[in-house]
Amino acid sequence: MIKPLACRIRCFRVARWIVFGLAAMGTALCIETAGTWAASGSLRQPLAPLRTAGPLDAAKVTLGAALFSDPILSSMEKLSCVSCHDLTAGGTINERRTIGYQGRMHRFNAPTIFNVGNNYRLGWRGDFTSLEDQNEKVLLDENLMDATWPMLLERMRASQTYSSAFQRIFGRPVERRDLLDVLATFQRSLITPNSAFDKYLSGDHSALAPEELEGYRLFKEYGCASCHQGSNIGGNMFQKFGIFSAAPSASPANDGDLGRFTLTGRDGDRGVFRVPSLRNVAVTAPYFHDGRASSLPEAVSIMARSQLGRTLTPDEIKSLVAFLDTLTGEYNGHKLEAAPSTSHN
Repeated sequence: MIKPLACRIRCFRVARWIVFGLAAMGTALCIETAGTWAASGSLRQPLAPLRTAGPLDAAKVTLGAALFSDPILSSMEKLSCVSCHDLTAGGTINERRTIGYQGRMHRFNAPTIFNVGNNYRLGWRGDFTSLEDQNEKVLLDENLMDATWPMLLERMRASQTYSSAFQRIFGRPVERRDLLDVLATFQRSLITPNSAFDKYLSGDHSALAPEELEGYRLFKEYGCASCHQGSNIGGNMFQKFGIFSAAPSASPANDGDLGRFTLTGRDGDRGVFRVPSLRNVAVTAPYFHDGRASSLPEAVSIMARSQLGRTLTPDEIKSLVAFLDTLTGEYNGHKLEAAPSTSHN
């Protein structure tokens, strides 16, 4: 039986403070327990290999890919999904926060779209557990795509290319659910396999160099894996930003610093965010919900102080960054690269 959300959140918060209290006392945190060596002799890992997308309708993926890069989905036909989620780079763009339709800077840094189908929670505040629901929010948000459903459906039906494609796939003129379906199906296809770390997890122990292995050891021992876990190395739980150091203060110009509080109104949700996936983290700068950190070493140092109560040595940061570099996978057979810096940073 699934516990009510309020109960699960309370239980998680209790467990969270226990875990981080142990970290503060210098206790080595690692998800490995007694008997970590299985009968086969292989080490049980706190992280899992990247899950594949599973069988997806190829026609929906193709149509969703076309729409993802087409500004037809935005009200003024000037923006497309790839405007903020560059598929030729890390699935995001190198800007702290992008500027929306109304000329207002967005609340949050644009997260990578790669491997999004493996996240249970979506968005920096974890607003959604459904890609379809999140896509609809983005399409209709006045500072994002600023569209309306009458507008979108009229454009789809007026386009011979799109109307024919929807008719072939669904056997009817395009409907709201159909457009959301093909977009989400394409996004679920955006898996980035073949990272060095996945090869290591699959049994190739030569895939990681000694410094990368040391970084992985620190990642487990210092408690990073208690929140960044599973096949997506995060993306499925909430955490307060600022456990051992002061939480970021809200700016009148950006209430995004308040985290889930802007959704729930609960004081306990101030500064609480979805734990992001660390897949491809080396190519998705800048970092955090507001893009405050421009480099991965800086982000690692901030996380150690604020979440673990640790001040890392330069060598520890170097090793952790080396490990995080091994999480970069491939898209369309090519290893992902970082997006170029922009003038807005």
